[in-house]
Amino acid sequence: MKYPRSVNRYCPNCKSHKLHNVSVYKKGKERMLNHGRRRVERKKKGYGSFPKEIFHKNAKINKRTLPVLECSECGKKQYAKSYRVKKFELQEA
Repeated sequence: MKYPRSVNRYCPNCKSHKLHNVSVYKKGKERMLNHGRRRVERKKKGYGSFPKEIFHKNAKINKRTLPVLECSECGKKQYAKSYRVKKFELQEA
């Protein structure tokens, strides 16, 4: 899917339509001290196999791609509608 790199959208902070720059959301680096990671490490410690079942019957082949819109005036970011497509590319309009 081809998506424009800049779109004219409503900015709730400026309360008017402004030009927004588009980028794709990427997951940040996971912290090793957050509660879920500590819980998994505690369950993995000691005798036995992996504590949680690893799901192998995956039906979906595409991940959702989430465009992030950044206002060119105030710099506030907001999310656009997410798409489940094989290929998502940003192009100059």
